[in-house]
Amino acid sequence: MLLTDLLSRFWEDILARPSGPLAFRFVLQPMMAIFLASRDGWHDAEHNRTPYLWTILHDPQHRRSRLHEGVVSTTRLLLLTAAMDLLYQVLRLGAVRPLETLAITFCLAFVPYLIIRGPAARVFRLILARRQPPPAPTGGMV
Repeated sequence: MLLTDLLSRFWEDILARPSGPLAFRFVLQPMMAIFLASRDGWHDAEHNRTPYLWTILHDPQHRRSRLHEGVVSTTRLLLLTAAMDLLYQVLRLGAVRPLETLAITFCLAFVPYLIIRGPAARVFRLILARRQPPPAPTGGMV
């Protein structure tokens, strides 16, 4: 019965967050994650690296280094997201619930980063390809 109560409270608390104080973070934090993912996608395109999420899911040799790269890139955002959720918990719930903070941080910051970085890199690859000067004509009359 205790586990059922904990899960019930967990989902009630999670679902109540968008309507409570500090609700703007549900827009702000994913937007910051999208900005960071776009920036890192640009770097991926410049260095012609494989898509981020694809590498994490399908390339065991590079998985750890790419995950580390993403966490390092989003550390400030992850910490800010966690701090804002802890502030919400103190203001609204009068308690601190670390598992809820982890869930919110993962969903608001890291998931959007994972989803956006690969497509951003693809778009930037197209942009970079269009910037390349056309090859000089060879042969023929001058």
